[in-house]
Amino acid sequence: MHELAIVEDLISMSERELAKNGCKIVEKLVVKIGRLSGVEPHLLKNAFEFYKAQTPCAGANLEIFIQDVVVRCKSCDAISILSKNEFICPTCGSNSLEIKDGEELFLMQVVMK
Repeated sequence: MHELAIVEDLISMSERELAKNGCKIVEKLVVKIGRLSGVEPHLLKNAFEFYKAQTPCAGANLEIFIQDVVVRCKSCDAISILSKNEFICPTCGSNSLEIKDGEELFLMQVVMK
């Protein structure tokens, strides 16, 4: 389960931010997960709840935003959001697409005090 390793990294990043800012506890972490990232949001949430107990994130909430797949068509230059994992341009029907967003996982915000 690579979600636990991701949670360990998120908490480690949060602890560095606490130290940099002279704070003691994390109240909330906000992450953005791309649909193509390979990360299962419910598993990430469960791993966070399990792992956070003995950390400065013990009382923190994990807020997850799911990023749709955004593509640019190399044929017609249209930018589109794919509602399904069908890699066909909704505008012209081409399958020559470049993925612009939806593959990554980002730590967007750490709320601390």
